[in-house]
Amino acid sequence: MVSDINFLLVGNSRLHWAKYSKNQSKFFHTKKEQKVPENIDLDQLIWASVGKLPNFFLKKENEIKTKDIQLSNLPDYFGVDRALACIAVLKIIENPCKKDLLIADFGTILSITKLNSNGSIIGGQLIPGFLTQLKSMEQNTKNLKVPNKYDMPIKDFLINTEEAILKGVINSLTGVINNLFNPAKDILVTCGGDSEFLTKSLKTQKENIINAPNLVMEGMIIHHMSIKKLF
Repeated sequence: MVSDINFLLVGNSRLHWAKYSKNQSKFFHTKKEQKVPENIDLDQLIWASVGKLPNFFLKKENEIKTKDIQLSNLPDYFGVDRALACIAVLKIIENPCKKDLLIADFGTILSITKLNSNGSIIGGQLIPGFLTQLKSMEQNTKNLKVPNKYDMPIKDFLINTEEAILKGVINSLTGVINNLFNPAKDILVTCGGDSEFLTKSLKTQKENIINAPNLVMEGMIIHHMSIKKLF
């Protein structure tokens, strides 16, 4: 059994890391401008990218691309993060009733991906993510600013501008999930950096939702291990 394998997903705003050792995984995240974490061998690092590459060297032969992933009806242009998330849900989510799997990845972009229990991609939607929406309001208006705190507003109609901004953005993200998710037919899995925060706002019984913040990184490990016949 090979131990101490490191993985990297280059995101749009952050670097996402995983260390797999002795059948256990540890996850952490860094900003793109930060140095490579200690004890990371870049020559052995398994990586994938959906964002601009960082300023350190990554070996092309260690890259995972969408075309490397075996899923039915998966286009080559599909984001590798979405494909890896699909690999993960098929492996780790119990689905005795053979429901469809609905993945909501709350990152820079909210990517929604649906696949059936056999692993065939049905399709999805892409929506500007939480911080993307907030920053867009600040950049494109004179008086709106990104709120300093992300406290969840309870009321639906707010006087305070920051609360009104937060409520509107949260509703835009959770509303599309509430509209698409049918608990009788689907299993909903949320992931991504903002998933723990936003999952709380979904208007559905929480037992119908599985929050797996590091789902994409789990998919990367599963994919690599299956190729190496170590998993």
